[in-house]
Amino acid sequence: QVQLVESGGDSVQTGGSLTLACAASRISTSDRCVGWFRQTPGKEREGIASIRWSTIVYADSVKGRFTISQDNAKNTVYLQMNSLQPEDTAVYYCAAGNQWVCDLRKAGFDYWGQGTQVSVGS
Repeated sequence: QVQLVESGGDSVQTGGSLTLACAASRISTSDRCVGWFRQTPGKEREGIASIRWSTIVYADSVKGRFTISQDNAKNTVYLQMNSLQPEDTAVYYCAAGNQWVCDLRKAGFDYWGQGTQVSVGS
């Protein structure tokens, strides 16, 4: 079955950087919409970045600090996170879908990973 596996979550200090990876199997990330989402307890899962071909969308909360990219040879999508702040603390999920419009809406994504924890200390 389709699998998305996130990795790279860790605990860092404010201002630090992390790179998350989303490795896919039984699905090609090169022709799907792939997104990164994050969630904290008691809050809605928030879409923060998505990519398909040359179309990239960022949430305002991460624009200028986070960069989404993909390595088609590795069937992996990355999220480079710089200038991390305590409010970036969350479980980060990747998701893939075949929706017509590749954006940050959860409803369009069919497959989800299990998540990886990012903690940013002050």
